[in-house]
Amino acid sequence: MDVNQAKQEHLLALKVMRLTKPTLFTNLPVTCEDRDLPGDLFGQLMREDPSTIKGAETLMLGEMLTLPQNFGNIFLGETFSSYISVHNDSNQVVRDILVKADLQTSSQRLNLSASNSAVAELKPECCIDDVIHHEVKEIGTHILVCAVSYTTQYGEKLYFRKFFKFQVLKPLDVKTKFYNAETDEVFLEAQIQNITTSPMFMEKVSLEPSMMYNVTELNMVTGGDQGESTFGKMSYLQPMDTRQYLYCLKPKPEYAEKAGVIKGVTVIGKLDIVWKTNLGERGRLQTSQLQRMAPGYGDIRLSLEVIPDTVNLEEPFDIICKITNCSERTMDLVLEMCNTRSIHWCGVSGRQLGKLSPAASLSLPLTLLSSVQGLQSISGLRLTDTFLKRTYEYDDIAQVCVVCPYTSNKC
Repeated sequence: MDVNQAKQEHLLALKVMRLTKPTLFTNLPVTCEDRDLPGDLFGQLMREDPSTIKGAETLMLGEMLTLPQNFGNIFLGETFSSYISVHNDSNQVVRDILVKADLQTSSQRLNLSASNSAVAELKPECCIDDVIHHEVKEIGTHILVCAVSYTTQYGEKLYFRKFFKFQVLKPLDVKTKFYNAETDEVFLEAQIQNITTSPMFMEKVSLEPSMMYNVTELNMVTGGDQGESTFGKMSYLQPMDTRQYLYCLKPKPEYAEKAGVIKGVTVIGKLDIVWKTNLGERGRLQTSQLQRMAPGYGDIRLSLEVIPDTVNLEEPFDIICKITNCSERTMDLVLEMCNTRSIHWCGVSGRQLGKLSPAASLSLPLTLLSSVQGLQSISGLRLTDTFLKRTYEYDDIAQVCVVCPYTSNKC
């Protein structure tokens, strides 16, 4: 903008105001005892104050609302709303008025104007009003650029702009941790911290899984007809407080059968967080796709599908093992069962299991017994690939509680 244009007085005036929810008016009550020098003077002044609640004048909160006195803070995920007004301060009729509002971020420039068509004319003391909305999706510096162009009654075309700079802050600090179970299940812990200066009402915190997984939310306490949130009925998050959410993800059957699909880095899904602040001001934040490194199982994986929690001492019990070929070649497997100090296998050791194709699996029922009481570890299985003469040993596959059947207590 040149110097002459900067000094020129325009016929139109541009005003911009951010639209936010009002706040509850607060006052600081001042009281004293009747025997003090002011007597009932302070009480009388509070009773006459229109902002106090009748009969409860000593409360800080009143019955009135306060309009925002400044621009305030804007947080990521909130909706930025602004009122734009162009007023004709002159005594002339102005024609071809075009009002344009753009939002400049660090990565892009967005047009927020509801209409890009010009207004034919604007009479004196009249105005053009517009309300713009934008869901903030970037943090950092934002600049609202409002431009006005018009034509005077003498045919002169004029143009001016105004810039409104504001910062978008981060409202939440989100941290995630993954825990791999012995099966294909994955547990996700999400730690959410309120890093603003005001409390939040957490309306929803959910996990949208990827196409490979089904998700179960573990943030409810089951009891009665319906469950209750572990955080209670009033789900408020105070400033700088942290809350943990837990989810269980399990691969869908069509992907669980393909062992090679879940190897390496896999996309779990994304968190969807919705909250409300002052008088219902709504905010929403979605994380990027969460990824985890799937554990490596080597060429072949052995897991347990069925195992009892408690077994009797020196009595046979059944388990079902699942053997999965995680390699890219066909295997010819032989199963050997080796007894340990406490675990004794029942059946023939060294039997042929046959060929197992890549990503294929087979279920294998086995019988064993324990000769020692207490918590015992199931060990002693050995698989041999006869094609490559390679042996895979499996110890500490699972644990089982062995009790004495002749007493009521555990041995």
